[in-house]
Amino acid sequence: MLPTYRAPLRIAQVAPLYESVPPRYYGGTERVVSYLTEELVRQGHEVTLFASGDSRTSAELVPICPRAVRLDPYLCDAMAFHAVMLERVFRNVDAFDAIHFHTDGMHLPLARRHDAPALTTLHGRLDLGGLPELYEEFAELPLVSISNSQRQPLARANWIATVYHGLPTMLHRPTFAPGHYLAFLGRISPEKRVDRAIAIAHRLQIPLKIAAKVDRVDREYFEAKIAPLLASSLIEFVGEIGEAEKAEFLGNALALLFPIDWPEPFGLAMIEAMACGTPVIAFRRGSVPEVIDEGITGYVVENLEGAVHAVERVHDLDRRRCRAAFEQRFSAERMAQDYCRLYRSMLRIRDRRWQRRA
Repeated sequence: MLPTYRAPLRIAQVAPLYESVPPRYYGGTERVVSYLTEELVRQGHEVTLFASGDSRTSAELVPICPRAVRLDPYLCDAMAFHAVMLERVFRNVDAFDAIHFHTDGMHLPLARRHDAPALTTLHGRLDLGGLPELYEEFAELPLVSISNSQRQPLARANWIATVYHGLPTMLHRPTFAPGHYLAFLGRISPEKRVDRAIAIAHRLQIPLKIAAKVDRVDREYFEAKIAPLLASSLIEFVGEIGEAEKAEFLGNALALLFPIDWPEPFGLAMIEAMACGTPVIAFRRGSVPEVIDEGITGYVVENLEGAVHAVERVHDLDRRRCRAAFEQRFSAERMAQDYCRLYRSMLRIRDRRWQRRA
């Protein structure tokens, strides 16, 4: 008889090394890995986290490099440290019931050569050259998407589930009285379209606060296209903020503007706003229609005119319902339970394979 795997599991979480887990500031993937890891520990599982040495976790930490690669100019070759990490993971493969990779596709050749139950969550955009060939070559290895829309460029890949991101329910305290400014949270880049958020604020004559990082690769874009727009008295550029500052920043806002112009795979800022009771005005791209409950947690719009009209109607939304929808759909507890079902399913598949060989 095959085991049922209802007991606590031994789980490896393998994180990218570009940011710590959780990240000090911006970093969606590493933040989700942290939420998942801590919730799995809370639920009684034995979790080992492979990550940078400045990570903070209640799991057993296997530090690969002293600090997050992005924050340490002396760690020049990120690929070298990732290679070391993967060797350490697979050297100890028998110590785990499930290995959960968040490292794109760099581990796939090693995963193919081991019989350990391993799955990969893809966190980024998938409409990039080379990815169809990569996931066709490793078609037997199971993948998890973070939204259904994320799958579209690789519709034939070996998707076994979609698991939406989740946040700890106690991470952000909601504010049920609407604020008097609009908020933009995340990263300044051409595809995030903070210029649209600024245009919406000007059309409505409502203040806009921008809490965003500027990556080195986007510095020229920021200086040429965005910096000149910040001179307005309506616009306040806050800069990059940490986790502890988000509840106040988002909770005191009238709405979060999410005016993206790319196929966003998920968009953590949307559920962070919901957790604070703050509705979201988002453009219909990528995962937005899956995340936003129209008329409950916000409005999905097609263009600038639609966004302006949506802000004018935002007082019709009940911020308590916004928070309740977050708790129901986007909690870390639900996310961890979804992944545990996949871990156990993979174990059963492995055991049936072993049984056929015996």
